[in-house]
Amino acid sequence: MTTVGKRPALTPRHLTRTGERVSFIYLERCTIHRDSNAITAEDADGTTHIPSATIGTLLLGPGTRITHQAMSLLGETGACVAWVGEHGVRYYAGGRALSRSAALVEAQATRWANMRCRLAVARAMYRLRFPDENPDGLTRHQLLGREGDRVKDCYRAQATRTGVPWRGRKYTPGDFSSGDAVNQGITAAAQCMYGIAHAVIASLGCSPGLGFVHSGHELSFVLDIADLYKTEIGIPLAFDIAAESEQDVGPRTRRGLRDHINKSGLLNRRVDDIKHLLLPNGADTGDTHAAGEEDRVRLQSDGGHEVAAGRNYGDADEAVIW
Repeated sequence: MTTVGKRPALTPRHLTRTGERVSFIYLERCTIHRDSNAITAEDADGTTHIPSATIGTLLLGPGTRITHQAMSLLGETGACVAWVGEHGVRYYAGGRALSRSAALVEAQATRWANMRCRLAVARAMYRLRFPDENPDGLTRHQLLGREGDRVKDCYRAQATRTGVPWRGRKYTPGDFSSGDAVNQGITAAAQCMYGIAHAVIASLGCSPGLGFVHSGHELSFVLDIADLYKTEIGIPLAFDIAAESEQDVGPRTRRGLRDHINKSGLLNRRVDDIKHLLLPNGADTGDTHAAGEEDRVRLQSDGGHEVAAGRNYGDADEAVIW
């Protein structure tokens, strides 16, 4: 086995695409280390090897320890890492973007900076969530009102479907156990969705803070994307878990959500949805982790034109490659 120093660094061309990764892996009460290009989880039952490039989000639960070499590998492969308490999920660290292109983040910034475009994206998000409604012409306040009504309707419909009593949405930050079983399930599902959304956004090179519905928070865009699947996946799953049993709702919700995401291909869908929202005309994102494709670096010139990088433009008669 070669040493860490002698192994070549991974590049985006060697990495698994976001949509092909495992949505999230939860570990607890173990020591996480690195063995070649895999991370290892060692506990009383032995050692498990996990290929790092297949991980979307790594959730570290209570009793976990992770080495510097393991974190270095996860950063190289673009995996997001979140330390998870018993009362919920929080995102604390992440790896590099899988794409070297800035096309998506530039498109995001352009559409965010224009108030009309920002509203258009918000309407497109509403249309993705509720395809049977037409949000064209609605103001932001009207969008928020309709979204609130639809979420309330979803709660009532799921309560009727599963027979779980519904007394309203209740969540006290920092006190996961204060809610009843179904509220705990909704909170656990939402927080896992936030972590997964952040992993996809980071892997695509987008900005987590430039939101189109949410605003003013470092994770505004993460909240936007996570909410796209709230009424379709998160809330129904939480009611299903609560209907089965009121015991260990948080862990069971995480496992159920993980299984559903892997079976339904939600990661691929999230990637497609983000690209559709930010590049509705289907422009090329310059996804440079495809095999054999070179990094694309350009220089901005006048009139919105770009010129080749790696050249000296000091003398118009002699463009010298650096």
